[in-house]
Amino acid sequence: MANGVLRVGGAGAPSGPVGRSTRRRGSGEGSIYRRADGKWVGSADLGWHEGKRRRKVVYGRTQGEVRDKLRASQKLFDAGLPLPDDQMTVGEMIDRFLSDVAPDRVSASTLDNYRRIAQHHLIPTLGKKKLARLTPTEVQALIREKTEAGYSPRTVRLIRGLLVQCISQAERWGVVARNVARLTDGPKLVRTEGRTLSLAQARDLLDAARGDRLEACYIVLLALGLRKGEALGIAWTDVDLDRGLLTVRQALKRVGGGITLGDVKTSGSRRMINLPDEVVAALRSHRARQAAERLAAGTSWHESGLVFTTPIGTPIDPSNFRRQFDKVFAKAGLFGWHPHELRHSAASIMLAAGVPLEVVSRVLGHASIRITADVYGHIMDPQRQQAADAMSTVLWGASPS
Repeated sequence: MANGVLRVGGAGAPSGPVGRSTRRRGSGEGSIYRRADGKWVGSADLGWHEGKRRRKVVYGRTQGEVRDKLRASQKLFDAGLPLPDDQMTVGEMIDRFLSDVAPDRVSASTLDNYRRIAQHHLIPTLGKKKLARLTPTEVQALIREKTEAGYSPRTVRLIRGLLVQCISQAERWGVVARNVARLTDGPKLVRTEGRTLSLAQARDLLDAARGDRLEACYIVLLALGLRKGEALGIAWTDVDLDRGLLTVRQALKRVGGGITLGDVKTSGSRRMINLPDEVVAALRSHRARQAAERLAAGTSWHESGLVFTTPIGTPIDPSNFRRQFDKVFAKAGLFGWHPHELRHSAASIMLAAGVPLEVVSRVLGHASIRITADVYGHIMDPQRQQAADAMSTVLWGASPS
């Protein structure tokens, strides 16, 4: 390095530091130098684009960081992608992330959720601020504002998490030298115990659902602990009634203004479940009912291949299902319940009956057994006492308490 300057070139360029040169630098070459305040600055000639010579200037805390940012800019330029702008606003960066990066990383439903978070929470508050000038204090103020407005800790953490992802991408593109969102603290996420049906309430629900055209769906939700979208996404090809097996591989989701079938939540959510005999019987009856509806609909029938459909064969809108769900629950004398609470109820009933935690975890399709233990560990008290009694008996010959 001569006079504090490092040349940065592309393929075939010298790998070590060289002094200043009077020759014209080619596309991709540039210089890196350290300012008096200690910050490193790099600039590069990227070549011609639409009749204009393009140069890129980046900043960083180290020489290597600046070099990486210049090379990243060259890759974007060579790929025909728009270069990050030092004057880019937070809103512009979020838009770039949602249009150019996120679609390749997340599912359509998650992307739809990201867009809602951006439009309702991030763009109105931080959208016009220059990204390079955004401070941790401003991000922390946003977190505090959303918390004081009554949003749940989970929602506020999602807001912060999206901003962290967007600024991380800006770091990789050389727009900013640090991720100020990472320097903030999100609200503490307190896990609450899900409400569950008692055995008496569960039986009341089964009685109320008897004869309903979606009776089998309520039985599946309660007996198997499926998520609502997983139940509504079951296809007949996923069900083997002769062997009593169900393969959970897809879920019905609302994306934007419509509903679509997509992959299940995680890789662990893709699973095979053994069906109780009563569930098999309910599904056989449902298949006969659906065949009668197909015959009655005639040419109006839309074959979706799904187990649970509307009377004309189309997928059930999750919002419409919730309204039908409320009616059946009200008939059972249960009010204000959510379909997901049938999942909690299924887990609680299995654990209370002594089903091993790892088996319950697999049936529910949790990503890890730790999730199951965190959510339902309070139900394991009887089993923990059994373990203590067993050790007393084996080691000391004591009688169980």
